[in-house]
Amino acid sequence: MNALVLPGVYAPQDDTAFLAEALAEEPLAPDARVLDVGTGSGALALEAARRGAHVTAVDVSRRAVWTARLNARMARLRIHIRRGNLFGPVRDRSFDMILANPPYVPAPEAGRTPRGRSRAWDAGGDGRLVLDRICRDAPPLLRRGGVLLIVHSALSDPERTVADLRAAGLKAEVARRRWIAFGPVMRARQGWLRECGLLSPADEKEELVIIRAERPL
Repeated sequence: MNALVLPGVYAPQDDTAFLAEALAEEPLAPDARVLDVGTGSGALALEAARRGAHVTAVDVSRRAVWTARLNARMARLRIHIRRGNLFGPVRDRSFDMILANPPYVPAPEAGRTPRGRSRAWDAGGDGRLVLDRICRDAPPLLRRGGVLLIVHSALSDPERTVADLRAAGLKAEVARRRWIAFGPVMRARQGWLRECGLLSPADEKEELVIIRAERPL
């Protein structure tokens, strides 16, 4: 997971590594078409490309696009990297796998659109500002037998993610869970999260989940 990270770009963290582990256990044909949406540094796109997949990576941040391109060049891997908002640049394509590590941390300023670096983690009052769009827009892009892997916090309602993906015709489940220490954003926000009831007074760690959803053959 070593990657160059330009200032202002989300650096690979525990959630990135957790999703990379889930990806490593998925069968992936050498010519598989993989989409990494919200690629950040490109770490997950690189993992898929190392397995021979044809990878497209998308991010809304110019700096993230530059970072991912630099990392792909240094790794001598071919990745199609596009700037755009989620699935906008790829709506005319289909994929065997879609990877998503979206913003998922609930934010106090629920009505404000995240700006700058905070776009990588702020996700509205319920943590679902981007997750709901992924649940709506990713399923039509999956080929038959295609798999969607999403990592997000248990604070952001995994049951709703599973229910929405099932409603879209996918077979979906919480495939993995892991507790991790609070990162900088969670530490800074824990007081507000406790006031809202999203964290209990005893909570000192955050639970991450991997949602796996598959389009039936």
